[in-house]
Amino acid sequence: MTDDSPVVLTEKEYTVIDMLQTLGLPRTEATAIVCLKDCSELRSLHIEIVSGLRQPEVSVAMRPLKERGWVDERSEKKSKGKGRPVKYYQLILPFPKIIGMLEDEFLKDNKEKMTALRRLRELEVVLQN
Repeated sequence: MTDDSPVVLTEKEYTVIDMLQTLGLPRTEATAIVCLKDCSELRSLHIEIVSGLRQPEVSVAMRPLKERGWVDERSEKKSKGKGRPVKYYQLILPFPKIIGMLEDEFLKDNKEKMTALRRLRELEVVLQN
């Protein structure tokens, strides 16, 4: 089921996009997630219109989101003959689950960095002796 109701990115949504970027997501991916988070399914064109992203940016943003298992894509032939199929996208995971996965990645990354810092300190002590 498509959801072509007008999605509007408010100041709140732009804040969410900024926070997702702070966590390491590229702007295009963060924007695509925010566009999809409250809809059952959106056409690629609708995401372009709402987000201000160009068609290639939407396609490029969706690739890693699909690889992560966050977004599903389906194609539908146009009813009037020629042209490329219309792409539809939807979030597979609820937005809170995505936030949880980002949190897990962040914590793992920070743990690895803390381990590296601890080892550097230990090596510094050994090198000074």
